[in-house]
Amino acid sequence: MVATIDSTPRADGFRMPGEFEAHAGTWMLWPQRPDGWRLGAKPAQRAWVELATTIARFEPVTVGVNHDQFLNARGRLPPHIRVLELSSDDAWIRDSGPSFLVNEEGEVRAVDWHFNSWGQIGLAAWDRDDMVARKICEVEGVDRCRAPLVMEGGSFHVDGEGTVLTTEECLLNPNRNPELSKQQIEHYLFEYLNAETIIWLGRGLDPDVTSGHVDDVAFFVRPGVVAVAWTDDPSDHRREILVENYERLRNVTDARERRLEIHKIPLPAEVVITEEEASGIDVVEGTLPLEAGFSQAATYINSYLCNGAVIMPTFDDPCDEPARRALQDLFPERTVVPVPSREIILAGGNIHCVTQQVPLGSR
Repeated sequence: MVATIDSTPRADGFRMPGEFEAHAGTWMLWPQRPDGWRLGAKPAQRAWVELATTIARFEPVTVGVNHDQFLNARGRLPPHIRVLELSSDDAWIRDSGPSFLVNEEGEVRAVDWHFNSWGQIGLAAWDRDDMVARKICEVEGVDRCRAPLVMEGGSFHVDGEGTVLTTEECLLNPNRNPELSKQQIEHYLFEYLNAETIIWLGRGLDPDVTSGHVDDVAFFVRPGVVAVAWTDDPSDHRREILVENYERLRNVTDARERRLEIHKIPLPAEVVITEEEASGIDVVEGTLPLEAGFSQAATYINSYLCNGAVIMPTFDDPCDEPARRALQDLFPERTVVPVPSREIILAGGNIHCVTQQVPLGSR
């Protein structure tokens, strides 16, 4: 029987593994909202099929889908990908789904964060998204604890050894937890991720969409090693953000008191929604308007680490191949697999945002 645990992962000896550690599988959610995905989400659904099929080369994939799209998703996805009816408001499972933890015995537990649609700016309603983590825990047969914190999975990374990487722009934003101080938020991160050290970066790249999620600007390659988004172009308005984050990383140590090894990954141009693309998006009051000329934060840092592979977004940009080579150098033991992702980023996120790993454990 799946239980809701009153104690914290720290108290019970659970830790959150790094994404680079072994997975039991990957969860995704099927896109369908016409006010977020153009042309009734059909181009996005084709992108989902390609992405899910690519990940399934390396580990099992489950796709949750609303009841009215079940037959469509089941018909489009290959038979070896599990498709389950699981209602949601949108497809950003990194942010609405659970964060999984393990203990020394290999037991798996999940943290269920409170979800409020990125500070109540993304969706007109998000009650079903706030239930996604609990539903996945039921399917996986994993106990959960409900953290007293509004947070999304894309707002932090962990190294599996007690270090959390996040941004002040997001976690300290008054649209998330206005009643909590920085110290109180850190306390909850220590308790629910079993962390020892919080590395605070300044800002992300998408203040109007996620309030600056860290998974667009930096991630752990392995303990002690971080990849960061970077541009040398002094005219790029994003450079100031990236330089500040880089300097912060240069001047901190992790939970094991290591200086970080930092690797720069080139940054592509922003993806700008075209008139044609915008004309295919429904306008619904209460949702973030996706209009022609709106710029989305393209970045290769929003890759996904699965068993034996790095699934890297591409944008038909000159930096695609240099970024692939840079990531391949960082992950010689993995295959870097480029996946076209314009249809994903048009709605505000990318490959990391639409995936959620389940760590390998004995359950």
